[in-house]
Amino acid sequence: MTGSTFATFLVICPTSFFLGILFTNWVYDHHTLWNSTGASDAIYAAVETHYSMLARAPPILPRTLHAIIFTGLIGFFIKLYRPSESNMLFDGSSLVLFMIGIIMYGTNVIRGLQTVESGDYGEEIGRIDTMRIMAASHVILALVLVGVLVLQSGQYYAERKALQERTKIEEEDKANEKKTKKRN
Repeated sequence: MTGSTFATFLVICPTSFFLGILFTNWVYDHHTLWNSTGASDAIYAAVETHYSMLARAPPILPRTLHAIIFTGLIGFFIKLYRPSESNMLFDGSSLVLFMIGIIMYGTNVIRGLQTVESGDYGEEIGRIDTMRIMAASHVILALVLVGVLVLQSGQYYAERKALQERTKIEEEDKANEKKTKKRN
């Protein structure tokens, strides 16, 4: 159980960290996606500046994020090394969601940051659409990562309930054995 607890820690902490990073973009994503009056050019300029700053961050910052994401993968692989039924259901589903998040991050977010930094938006997908795609990707990533946390919480609850039931059954068996011994 201790190895499983440590592996769960290796999954939950990077997932929460990644959610925190996405939360920092929420101020910009909100104006890009859900502004009822329509975003002005000044808002889009601020969003573009924010994404440009993220794209030009010192290399240590993306490397740190990638190391933390890799730590989450290590946690999943530790949990799935000798899988139980619970691991196959909860951790397998969580790993699928985590991989969806990694793929979306790699394809939409990183590519979007590179496009915003270069300013080469193209003809089909323009400046505003690129920022909307990145904002939508952040929302989808947040939902996927919350799904990972919900599945990990569900696994904890299911394992705790199973342990309680097992303990209750063992206590009842011991009580029945004592009654049987007293009768004999």
